[in-house]
Amino acid sequence: MNDTDLRDADLRDSVIAAADDLFYGRGIQSVGMDDVRQASGVSLKKLYSMFASKERLVLAVLERRHGMWTDGVTGRVNAERDPRLRLLAIYDYLSEWFADDSFRGCGFINSFGELGVVTPAVAEYTRDHKESFQRYVAELVEQAGAPEELAPQLAILAEGAQTTAAIAGTGEAAVHARRAAEVLIDVATSAR
Repeated sequence: MNDTDLRDADLRDSVIAAADDLFYGRGIQSVGMDDVRQASGVSLKKLYSMFASKERLVLAVLERRHGMWTDGVTGRVNAERDPRLRLLAIYDYLSEWFADDSFRGCGFINSFGELGVVTPAVAEYTRDHKESFQRYVAELVEQAGAPEELAPQLAILAEGAQTTAAIAGTGEAAVHARRAAEVLIDVATSAR
């Protein structure tokens, strides 16, 4: 990659980060491309040369969020060696995330709520993201030697905690979800 390509990639990343902050903080529909242009400091012409439409920019933001989520969850899980603690680390990650002042709920759930009906590509990307998380939890459940039906139960707890924390404005949902996960894991693993 040459210097120009690196600068273009950095500029693209900068625009996506600015759009992400705006979309996550204010909602996608309330943010126009001119708002993104102003926040990122690029011209409207340059913005549209990188993203031919707002939908493409939204998808790029979701791709960024997917990477942030995946890195955050796997980083927290990989810090644990015990299979049970690896499963519970998901909720520890949620607790840390919910404590962040910028937390406004799951960006995918928010995007789906705003655009899922009118923008099929956003709905599809959101489904893919959620399915990838469910597959990841299923892998962790398998590694723990627990029955496979535990995986969707734990994933639903994590999803519900995100929504509850966003609405309640408090991170307590992660603590409650972790406690419920402990019970589910203990029951599922003691039955084997």
